[in-house]
Amino acid sequence: MPFLSKPVSAISGTVSHLDNTLLEYVNPEKPTHDHSSVYYQRFYISKFNLGDQLIEAKFSSPMKIQNGDLVAVSGYPKDNTFQVLAYSNKTQQVSGNENWLIAGLGALFFLAVVISLLNTELVIEGAWIPRLFLVGFLGVAIYMGYRAYLIREALKLIQN
Repeated sequence: MPFLSKPVSAISGTVSHLDNTLLEYVNPEKPTHDHSSVYYQRFYISKFNLGDQLIEAKFSSPMKIQNGDLVAVSGYPKDNTFQVLAYSNKTQQVSGNENWLIAGLGALFFLAVVISLLNTELVIEGAWIPRLFLVGFLGVAIYMGYRAYLIREALKLIQN
């Protein structure tokens, strides 16, 4: 992920070579006899080309695109693939994006954990394990806040 460089950009074109897949993770605590969907985490992965650029999108719901649709996507390049944060399908008049609000709330939650850890006796006394937790939670908060920022920037590019 680009960090503090040109964070997001937009690409538009006609969808070709569309490949939709579903990636499911099963909760390891799932009872063997229960086949409820509550225990599954699903990611819908769409890979396609816009012109000569390879595009990859991972969302919690499937992208509403088909081969031949005129689509604008915004995101960032990663390993010769453009990672999508938001998209707008001009042909079907639909759009989608990752949820920036949830990422922002997650960042605030982890920041609250960091603040509460700062006031513990073990951190004040200089114990190194609570400090490791402090650094870890702060790292997660910064990442989630930056991710929310990237999604907001991607939405601005798509709306223009």
